[in-house]
Amino acid sequence: MLVYRNIDLLPLFRNTVLTIGTFDGVHTGHQQVITQMKKRAFEVNGETVIITFDPHPRTVINAASGIKLINTLDEKIELLSDKGIDHLVIVPFTEKFAQLSAEDYISQFLIRYFRPHTLIIGYDHHFGKGRSGNYELLKLHTTTYQYQLMEIPAHVLDSISVSSTHIRQAIGHGDMNIANQLLGYTYFFSGLVVEGNKLGRSIGYPTANLDIPEKSKLIPGDGVYAVDVESSDEPGRRYQAMMNIGFRPTVDGSKRMIEVNIFQFDRSIYGYSLKVFVKKFLRPEIKFSGLDALKAQLALDREASIGV
Repeated sequence: MLVYRNIDLLPLFRNTVLTIGTFDGVHTGHQQVITQMKKRAFEVNGETVIITFDPHPRTVINAASGIKLINTLDEKIELLSDKGIDHLVIVPFTEKFAQLSAEDYISQFLIRYFRPHTLIIGYDHHFGKGRSGNYELLKLHTTTYQYQLMEIPAHVLDSISVSSTHIRQAIGHGDMNIANQLLGYTYFFSGLVVEGNKLGRSIGYPTANLDIPEKSKLIPGDGVYAVDVESSDEPGRRYQAMMNIGFRPTVDGSKRMIEVNIFQFDRSIYGYSLKVFVKKFLRPEIKFSGLDALKAQLALDREASIGV
């Protein structure tokens, strides 16, 4: 998959089969749209092109929305690259872009840069200033601009909407079974390994403390999880681990932290990125009577994590 971040440098695509969306999650609903795109591209000897936006349009149109995203842009690129899409175009979503009229959006954006052979879009797709453009307007211009319009079935759109909402809720509540089932893959996030107070090391469970650079990234709810991890200094190698997210009430913690204890691992990885694959929620965060009780529970957590 080729990725473009400057629409003024796009090549001339062949028989462009185009769709537009945030594709947050690249989940099982999105994958149905991708399958439809690839089928159409095969029929017309064309190339599949996805347009997505960065930042998320809602953060520009409603800066106070505080939206949390299932995927960062880099994660979205990684996931889409595995789906057999030919081209991904990342369009900067700015105030100026948001002010394009619906007519100009079609003529000065879609037609000028993409010349679509087939546009695959949902009946509820809106675009242009005030979201005034819609499926009917696109249909009206099919003859003028010589493109074919295909509608994403309502049941697929409903699946995408419902799945995205359920996935966000499930991750927020730590229900990884539901989240991972709807995603079609194991939910993951990445963080930078930073210095901690080394309390875990003192009780025999050293942890990698993570700082999440993407503040809009959705992080699972507080609790203990079975996870796999991959360090940026050893790409492709996964280790089993357990993770705690929360305020560490046993030691009167006042800051929400993400700590990962990696099994059979003794390297220093400060300053490296750690990719965490969240497999299963084990238990809520609990305040124990002391460090001995905490240590005993950590032994049980580790045993529960192995083989998940």
